[in-house]
Amino acid sequence: MKENEAQKLIAIVEDDPDVARIIEQVLRDFGFRTAWSRSATDLLRRLRTLAPDLCIIDLGLPDMDGLEVMQRVRSQSACGIVILTGRAHVSDRVMGLELGADDYVLKPFEPRELVARVRSILRRREGAAEAEGRSRRIAEFGGWRFNLANNTLHSPGGEEQVLSTSEADLLKVFIQNPNRILRREQLMGTRDLSPTDRSIDVRISRLRRRLEPSEDSPEFIKTVYGAGYLFLAAIAWPGGDATA
Repeated sequence: MKENEAQKLIAIVEDDPDVARIIEQVLRDFGFRTAWSRSATDLLRRLRTLAPDLCIIDLGLPDMDGLEVMQRVRSQSACGIVILTGRAHVSDRVMGLELGADDYVLKPFEPRELVARVRSILRRREGAAEAEGRSRRIAEFGGWRFNLANNTLHSPGGEEQVLSTSEADLLKVFIQNPNRILRREQLMGTRDLSPTDRSIDVRISRLRRRLEPSEDSPEFIKTVYGAGYLFLAAIAWPGGDATA
């Protein structure tokens, strides 16, 4: 077992208890934590609170096609995905990879090979995340420059401001999700926000005062009534790619 694997959580959705038991046992032997779901419905429900590092998804589930499950997992989580399937058709495997799976394993499988593939995916994803983190420390938009590492914001005229933690956290969510309508709960990082809670509106107002020449006619942070807020900007990461 490698030290950084001890905290990794692997979610498994497999309707055959015997197969699930084998997978859980071998993963635990190598120091991983596991969470087994017998159906797609159970997995998707548990993803509301679980934050797995990787999901192993059986394509032959009784309540939902595995490819659909994979798409729904991908929409809810940034975890790695391994398809586990008894389907020998190349088209199924190709479709799974095109829809976002990181790898696939055919049944019957060698347990240690499954562990090796899980480890390989986690290493690749960690390496990619570290590289992205190094390249995505500075965001530029509309003449503004925001340093995510120390929360400093430079105006088009060169003036420097240091944002409060709450302002910086809000701006980080916006620049990582440009041109997307974000609900108040998404911006606050909670699912239990009361309809009468106006704290996000206060944060929005403070950030607008930092960025907008006129709060009454905002250029960046748009209110979408009944839906949430929209950060209308093209984001550039110097040394990386632009995000439209």
